[in-house]
Amino acid sequence: MMKKQFLSIFFLAGMLMLHLPSFAQTSTYVLFRHAEKDTSVQGSSQMNADPPLSRLGEQRALSLPEVLKMYKPDAIFSTNYTRTKSTVKPLSLKWGKEIQLYDPKNLASFAEQLLAEKGKTILVAGHSNTTPALANLLIKQNTYQSLEESVYNQIWVIVIKDGKAETNIIKY
Repeated sequence: MMKKQFLSIFFLAGMLMLHLPSFAQTSTYVLFRHAEKDTSVQGSSQMNADPPLSRLGEQRALSLPEVLKMYKPDAIFSTNYTRTKSTVKPLSLKWGKEIQLYDPKNLASFAEQLLAEKGKTILVAGHSNTTPALANLLIKQNTYQSLEESVYNQIWVIVIKDGKAETNIIKY
């Protein structure tokens, strides 16, 4: 009798262990706009469409590893623009993670891709309009509006656990 109970408990414990990864997984998404861009750049229309960071933007980008030190990323994403890639470069160097590119014109499919990454911490650099839109897609609510052109200091930390999203907005 005792042996039968032990085997039953052992079997149940084994079944629970198989399913444990699917329970209580916490995914964290840290979203932010690129740092300040250099709007004084003159020249070709390509340069104006894809300006580098300003000096202030470079300083802000260099401060991100300290600001986000508690969020050790499994992945770092950026749009394919100089200002977004330059913003995440210090994060990439700090954590030895390759910068992965995403298309800001396909935010819905990118959000699905991110949500499929269960139990991970992912950093995403975007733009004044795409970052709040991506936050909305991740939390499945239309809560956030595009940022004012002068706002570069807002970070959304979205934590999803058991299908429930909580958002914390950090100003830095």
